[in-house]
Amino acid sequence: AAAGSGSRKARRRAAVSFPESARRVCGRGAAMAQSFSLADCEVIAFDLDHTLCRYNLVESSQLIYESFAQYMVAEKGYDKELLNVPPESWDFCCKGLVLDLEDGSFLKLAQDGTVLRASHGTKHMTSEEILEKYGRREWRHFKTMSGMVSRSAKYYVFDNYFDLPGALLCARIVDSLNQHNASQKYDFWKDMVAAIQHNYKTSAFKENCGTYFPEVKRNPDKYMQSCPESVKKWLRKLKDNGKILLLITSSHSDYCRLVCEHILGNDFAELFGIVITNALKPGFFSQPPNQRPFWTLENDEEQEALPSLDKPGWYSQGNSSHLYQLLKKMTGKLEPKVVYFGDSMHSDIFSARHYSNWETVLILEELRGDTIMAFSETEAEPIGKKGKYEPEDYVTKCTVLHPSSMESCDASAWTSSQTSSCHF
Repeated sequence: AAAGSGSRKARRRAAVSFPESARRVCGRGAAMAQSFSLADCEVIAFDLDHTLCRYNLVESSQLIYESFAQYMVAEKGYDKELLNVPPESWDFCCKGLVLDLEDGSFLKLAQDGTVLRASHGTKHMTSEEILEKYGRREWRHFKTMSGMVSRSAKYYVFDNYFDLPGALLCARIVDSLNQHNASQKYDFWKDMVAAIQHNYKTSAFKENCGTYFPEVKRNPDKYMQSCPESVKKWLRKLKDNGKILLLITSSHSDYCRLVCEHILGNDFAELFGIVITNALKPGFFSQPPNQRPFWTLENDEEQEALPSLDKPGWYSQGNSSHLYQLLKKMTGKLEPKVVYFGDSMHSDIFSARHYSNWETVLILEELRGDTIMAFSETEAEPIGKKGKYEPEDYVTKCTVLHPSSMESCDASAWTSSQTSSCHF
């Protein structure tokens, strides 16, 4: 599985082993979810970036930072010193950081909305300073962050590896602005949005626009890790045993093709019955079908909006409702069971579970380095049936997996064995 800046994800004994450290991620008192078996799922769906595709985070994070910073300096006139990043500065980056756009502060929030840690720019605030400014009460915008609302004119949540390096850049911009006028109002965010759009817009890959796509095209090995043969074998085995495999990614079609060919090989399309690009998650799950139709593709360009989804293929945008209607036809079942592997709690896990009632597996790059236990092939049950010990043949509603688990496990070990888990 993968991680990537544009790419981190909990990914991975039924499909995986689950380390004690993963349980610790959930915190004390985490409720245990109801369980499910991969063997019972007719449809197995995957996100791409930081799930199936694992990125080299050091290199990809540096590239993303550079992509944004070059635009801010060259096009918007920001300080050239932003292009030089001290190595120790990277410790600032942490998924889940909230940028308060009104005062240039970065916050790490507790489950109840209180402020755990904070910094103004890159300058960390002491416990006393946090208590004085925020108290022990809920942060003022916390309620608007519930559900699917994680973007606002008042704050921004850095929740994936494709924008996370931007948190460091924004913090350093605040530092730079403070040197000139510490009491000023911060209005750099519109420029930051322009930098993100310049590098990631739909046409950027085809036009060789910005810094990110041209560099990845020149040197994909530097930024992406090929899927291990064990993962490819597992995917093929799933398909051979009658599972329908889906790929649902918010990456555009041309970039999706580049990534898949690099990590899976030129025949990757044979694995997936349906490929959905530019899915614009979480809207793919949360928006009604009339607002999010599927589009046909020709040469990676959107052509025609579809009133419904009638056959497998390669599509753009779309919605989970029309997809599920097609899955009913393909499986011959009124309620086919779907499991979705993804790396974003916001875009993948919460939305797929809350709006579409899919089972979910979170791929979590942050567990890298923890010991992963995996069964050998002789200990695993075939894909087509449950394990001998039925109560143990389950994974949970939101199973958290280490990104190397798919690599270290034998393919068949993903279908029978107990997986520890936690419910978010």
